[in-house]
Amino acid sequence: MSVSEIFESMEYGPAPESAADALAWIVDQGGRFGHFIDGAFTAPGAGFDSTNPATGEVLASLTQATQGDVDSAVKAARKAQSKWEKLGGHGRARHIYALARLLQKHARLFAVLEVLDNGKPIRETRDIDVPLAQRHFYYHAGMAQLIESELPDAQALGVCGQIIPWNFPLLMLAWKIAPALAMGNTVVLKPAEYTSLTALLFADICRQAGLPKGVVNIVTGDGTVGEMIVTHEDIDKIAFTGSTAVGRRIREATAGSGKALTLELGGKSPYIVFDDADLDSAVEGLVDAIWFNQGQVCCAGSRLLVHEPVADRFYAKLRTRMEKLRIGDPLDKSIDVGALVDPVQHKRVSEMVEANTAGERFVTPGEMPENGCFYPPTLITGLNPADTLMQEEIFGPVLVSTTFRTPSEAVQLANNTRYGLAATVWTENVNLALDIAPQLETGIVWVNGTNMMDAAAGFGGRRESGFGREGGWEGLAGYTKSKTAQKPLKEIEAFSGEGGPEDGIDRTAKLYIGGKQARPDGGYSAPVWGKSGGLLGHVSLANRKDVRNAVEAAHAAKGWSKTTGHLRAQILYYIAENLSARGDEFAARLDAMQGTKAGRKEVDAAIDRLFTYAAWADKYDGQVHGVPIRGVALAMKEPVGVIGALCPAEAPLLGLISCMAPAIAMGNRVILSASEPFPLAATDFVQVLETSDVPAGVVNILTGPQADLADPMARHMDIDAVWSFGAAELSAVVEKGAASNIKRTWVNHGMARDWFGAEGAGRAFLQAATEVKNIWVPYGE
Repeated sequence: MSVSEIFESMEYGPAPESAADALAWIVDQGGRFGHFIDGAFTAPGAGFDSTNPATGEVLASLTQATQGDVDSAVKAARKAQSKWEKLGGHGRARHIYALARLLQKHARLFAVLEVLDNGKPIRETRDIDVPLAQRHFYYHAGMAQLIESELPDAQALGVCGQIIPWNFPLLMLAWKIAPALAMGNTVVLKPAEYTSLTALLFADICRQAGLPKGVVNIVTGDGTVGEMIVTHEDIDKIAFTGSTAVGRRIREATAGSGKALTLELGGKSPYIVFDDADLDSAVEGLVDAIWFNQGQVCCAGSRLLVHEPVADRFYAKLRTRMEKLRIGDPLDKSIDVGALVDPVQHKRVSEMVEANTAGERFVTPGEMPENGCFYPPTLITGLNPADTLMQEEIFGPVLVSTTFRTPSEAVQLANNTRYGLAATVWTENVNLALDIAPQLETGIVWVNGTNMMDAAAGFGGRRESGFGREGGWEGLAGYTKSKTAQKPLKEIEAFSGEGGPEDGIDRTAKLYIGGKQARPDGGYSAPVWGKSGGLLGHVSLANRKDVRNAVEAAHAAKGWSKTTGHLRAQILYYIAENLSARGDEFAARLDAMQGTKAGRKEVDAAIDRLFTYAAWADKYDGQVHGVPIRGVALAMKEPVGVIGALCPAEAPLLGLISCMAPAIAMGNRVILSASEPFPLAATDFVQVLETSDVPAGVVNILTGPQADLADPMARHMDIDAVWSFGAAELSAVVEKGAASNIKRTWVNHGMARDWFGAEGAGRAFLQAATEVKNIWVPYGE
């Protein structure tokens, strides 16, 4: 084609990137790879082929890890960990900086190898994946430098097992390894079976950087290798990115093990276009939202919600743009859409689309490449919110759509999914954008843009999109723990007796649900005895139906989350005031139940705790992240939602208030399971709540055996988080049950907490009571 013909047609010519250097690197390694353990590559063993999804050609032979290989990697990581942590922040920063520099020096090699192994277009790996990976190592070199001054109470968890997916092989590696190393941990990482080559190239640069042996270990293989890592007894933390189904199994497998866990799972992210949006820009943004990496993106804008007045115009513009999308050799710099990662994924996408008979389908015209796992960009309009393709993650270049009439309906449709990873809002009205963004139940909201990411702004979701954040200050929480030494929790038995009522009156304390005292659904109660054997009263025995009623009441009080911090502070102060007025009475009750003379100390500590969280209610602020865009990334602290808490037995009043106060200060509603051996402090506290202007349903209190309540709380689909400071065995029950909807958990794993000291209050409770939502707002004409 001549220059004049190109000028007339404006067609792209081929601009292929050479794969010679990447293929030469594979050849230099012998075309066969072992694992990277203790600073060296092992001899290649039996395994599987890594293929180019765009051509089907075999690139290299990889080794399937055995249990012995995983054991060796964990042993090497454990041996190296203490020396790596003792190297200090500056020492680790120097090594992490060296890795960042080497990623820059070998940037094109990484970009091309990623294309060969994954099938995504070279312009994406060259301009997005590799630069972002470099950015994460640079950023976390800085975090390592600052940890000792900015996080003086933080220490490394130990050995981290990390399992990453195939859609962003190098970038996910950077997201996992960089913060782990910065905080003093060592890692055993398993890349995806389909896409292990850039992880092995990264292992090669670890040697070039002089990284101490055993700090980074990489084992290859299928899902069974991931299971070996998850269940390994000498691993302290699991970080997983992948499907929600696998994440649920990992949550169950790690329940009760004491392993820290972060999960970054699937998504079905809404892409909302209002009638005042710049429609042409929104179309271009949508191309990046759904056809970036062939739609194989957990935060892909795969659910298009269009304002009805502009729907026909927007669809017409979108179809016109789809006609111009170029599909083909991903090494061609002018290609928009490459190949899906593997025939298995191609089959899955095809079957999901073909099973759908609803809506109207539009497919990008033109011939598809004859070889390789290519799938045409597809638009399906006119679907109902409940249709399978509107609810389930397709993980391919398929966009599904429906329309809305009002902003409130847009929010309802956007939140009508079990996921909560990301969302995009297009409007020229900043007031509308900043009204909608906080209402979306996601971890990230992009305004007039999409797929904006940076190491300084934590990435992660809510609901069945997982928990934890990767990047930013908040991401460090997943790789650190407190330096405070922990002691095993001592089991406390309730007193027994045979005497009559100590005050001459036989009283039965009720449950507190929805602002009212309520009889238990089961109709049963149990006696509470003092140390001397006298009867202090009877307490109601709650069951799963009482949990259900409390959850309904908590959801009816959702307006509490929208109140101001100032109002919440006033109510907490009022609770403290009313408790103080009855301080002697509560002190006497605590002494009678516990057989001690420390009741007054506990009451005073509880009042102090209420004042603490009243103070925090309007001061636990978010921040503006320093991200490299012309705009801002607003990190907003939002309430988790409904929190169930199994309160500690050993501090019946202080423990209950220490769970309740930070949660409601941050705008949550709570369901509190009171101290099992000493419940009457909680039921007496109901009277304080009733006279302190606490809205109905914000605080709900249940009594009875915590073992009867832990599993219903953990499995309830409308509880967003569960805290357990009760008996040791409840931790496993809570973590396993939480897999039902991937809810957040905070459990004691059988370790005691000093409720009267610094451990009983502070930022740890505030962090557990909030979610961080990053709202990206670019500005300028």
